[in-house]
Amino acid sequence: MTEPLKDAATLAAEAARPYPNDSPAYRAARVALLAEEIELRRRIERVAAMRRALPPGGEPGQDYRFLDEQGRDLGLADLFGRHDTLVSYFWMYGPQRERPCPMCTAFLGALDIPVVDISQRVAFAVLGRSPVARQLAFARERGWRNLRFFQTVGDDFARDYRGLAPDGSEWPALDVWTKAPDGTVRHFWASELGGTQDPGQDPRGAPDPTLLWNILDLTPAGRGSDWYPKLAYG
Repeated sequence: MTEPLKDAATLAAEAARPYPNDSPAYRAARVALLAEEIELRRRIERVAAMRRALPPGGEPGQDYRFLDEQGRDLGLADLFGRHDTLVSYFWMYGPQRERPCPMCTAFLGALDIPVVDISQRVAFAVLGRSPVARQLAFARERGWRNLRFFQTVGDDFARDYRGLAPDGSEWPALDVWTKAPDGTVRHFWASELGGTQDPGQDPRGAPDPTLLWNILDLTPAGRGSDWYPKLAYG
C-alpha cells in the first residue's frame, strides 16, 4: 500500500534550514517557494507516469530510410541497435542552412557527454537533412564526440514527424520510439507543445529538456525576453 504523501507546505517547513544572514522575509518566501517546488516535482512524477502508461502508438507512416557515417542505408528499426527504445532528435541543419540552429546546438551540446550514460538504457540518434559528413564536421568543431548522426533520405520523415513545414522551414522534433520483440516499431511519444505557449512565452517543453533554460530558470533574471544562444560569442 502506498504511503500517503505529506502536505507539501508541512514538508517544506520541516525540511527548510536557514542560510547565514537570511532575513525572516526571505526565509518565509523561500519556504513558500519550496512547497511549490515539492508540488512541481510531484506533478512531474505524475506526468511521467501518465507518459509511461500511454497505449501503443502508431507504426511509422512508411519505410523511412537513413544514411549513417559510413553511407549505409538503414531503416528506422536499425537505429535502435541493441535497445528496444529509441530517442531521436531532428535538428535544424538542412542543406539550405549555412549553419545549424543555435538552440538545437545548445540542446545537443548539453547531451554529448551524458549520451554515454543515456545510451546504456536507450538508443539516441540525431537526424538531419544534411549529409552526415557535414553534420559531423560541425559536431567536431564544437568538440562533440559521442552523439550519433544520420541523414534522412528524402523529406518524408521530416514532413510526417513535424520537422519540416509545408513552406520548407525546419523545426526541431524530439521523438521516442519503441520496438517490439517481433521487430514492430511504434511511435511512443513526441513533444506536441509547439503553438501551445502562453502569451509572452517562447515555445518550451514541459518539463523543458534543454539544460540551458533549466539553469537560467534558477536565476533572478530567468531566461530573459530577448536573449538566445549563439554559435559563437565575442
